[in-house]
Amino acid sequence: MLPSKGQLLRIFIGESDKHDGLPLYEWIVKKARSDGMAGATVVRGFEGFGAHSRMHTAKILRLSQDLPIIIEIVDSREKIQKFISSIDKTIEEGLVTIEDIEIYFYRSSKKTMTDSLH
Repeated sequence: MLPSKGQLLRIFIGESDKHDGLPLYEWIVKKARSDGMAGATVVRGFEGFGAHSRMHTAKILRLSQDLPIIIEIVDSREKIQKFISSIDKTIEEGLVTIEDIEIYFYRSSKKTMTDSLH
């Protein structure tokens, strides 16, 4: 259960960024899950640029190996702040933003595999 007021954490990194031998986005999602965050979504961008103003695009084969990645996590303010502190040093290049949000609902179907067969 989430409160009606929360925060949206967005982490902008490159697809080729790594940590502990994993893609950084994968490591962050696994960390979010192990830390009990409400959920995480990874979005791969088609084109973008960051602090170096270097274009990253799926249009040019040689640049398509480091496309923009956005990780979005929604949770309570306290959990977002704690999570940011725990991942701060792992993000060498990127952008992290936080927005205050209103959570309309957060639900999960309680159906099991056997329920869906009936």
